Amino acid sequence: MEKIPMTAEGLAPLEAELRQLRTVDRHAVIKAIAEAREHGDLSENAEYHAAREKQSFIEGRISELEDIISRADVIDISKLSGKTVRFGAFVTLADVDTDEESTYQVVGPYEADLAKKKISVQSPLGRAVIGKTIGDNVEVTAPGGGKAYEVINVKFK
Repeated sequence: MEKIPMTAEGLAPLEAELRQLRTVDRHAVIKAIAEAREHGDLSENAEYHAAREKQSFIEGRISELEDIISRADVIDISKLSGKTVRFGAFVTLADVDTDEESTYQVVGPYEADLAKKKISVQSPLGRAVIGKTIGDNVEVTAPGGGKAYEVINVKFK
């Protein structure tokens, strides 16, 4: 089983979702199934079928979250330092064509969120910047085409 790199900040919402599914959502759907059964003929009972479908989704998501959490390799980025881009680093990149600067944090695949400037270590940009240092140029081949960046800054908060 392959470990999944993750920050403590990225693990917390997954654990919270798992708790919610186990303690609240699972019990609510069981209650909904019981109520739907009381309405009679199950073959034509839309409420029953919808509740069973929701139960299936919840149980599947619980299994998925349990797997992810069990394989999580939580990395404490507060203990990291240096000028080389590694997991957890905040890397500032300048677009070679436009000189526009952007700062991203390199995180695990389950906590990546481009809107929050968090890129997955497994994404094309994440793979390209790992191991680079300040002043290095990075070529990224992405679905939208190729881009070139220069590493401006690397820091660990």
